[in-house]
Amino acid sequence: MTGEPTDFSSLTDEEWARRLTPTEFKVLRRAGTEPPFTGEYTDTKTTGVYRCRACGAELFRSDAKFDSHCGWPSFFTPLAGEAIIERRDASLGTVRTEVLCANCHSHLGHVFAGEGYDTPTDLRYCINSVCLDLEPGDEG
Repeated sequence: MTGEPTDFSSLTDEEWARRLTPTEFKVLRRAGTEPPFTGEYTDTKTTGVYRCRACGAELFRSDAKFDSHCGWPSFFTPLAGEAIIERRDASLGTVRTEVLCANCHSHLGHVFAGEGYDTPTDLRYCINSVCLDLEPGDEG
């Protein structure tokens, strides 16, 4: 991608709107949410790496994906701790933990703890499919 910015923090809303579809812009740049059970990766079992659709950064691996039956792709851990940013989200009258791409600061979804899933971390990173691109392939 010749000429692509490496410092995504310098992109204006207009530049993001040109790079993304209207739905991608709404979710990634305006912290929207796609409707449950409609996303491309909700039930995907393909082996590979999930990347940020806005900037291409590696975020999650398919071996950390699990069936939560919540309507969005769920992961029990990010690819690496520095791949994401977690921040307090007090919107919608409740306190949650928002998940953002550490590279471009795009909204990805939320992380929930203590729900009782049989996973190594007891965390559920609930991520919008529209925020991800799956790069199929061998993970190991």
